Amino acid sequence: MIRHICMFTLKEDNKERSIVEFFERAEKLKELDIIKKFSIVRNAEKTPASNYDVALIFDFDTVETLDEYQKSQQHVEFGKFVSSVRVDRACIDYEL
Repeated sequence: MIRHICMFTLKEDNKERSIVEFFERAEKLKELDIIKKFSIVRNAEKTPASNYDVALIFDFDTVETLDEYQKSQQHVEFGKFVSSVRVDRACIDYEL
């Protein structure tokens, strides 16, 4: 099992609206049955401003299914949106 965690800092312009849209668009990724566990989270209030704003936490059976996810049309479209509203990204993929 592979856990994929991807965190984003969003642009200050319309940040709250971007967070809402991030969640709405990310929810559509649930249509991909290769994602075995699915979480979308946002940074808690009153935590350091240096923290990332939002994150995706997904589990996949294998590195190959993670790769399949990353090449999927749904992910590519989501990635285009995220690229337009983010200023920073960090990602880790690790075995469970």
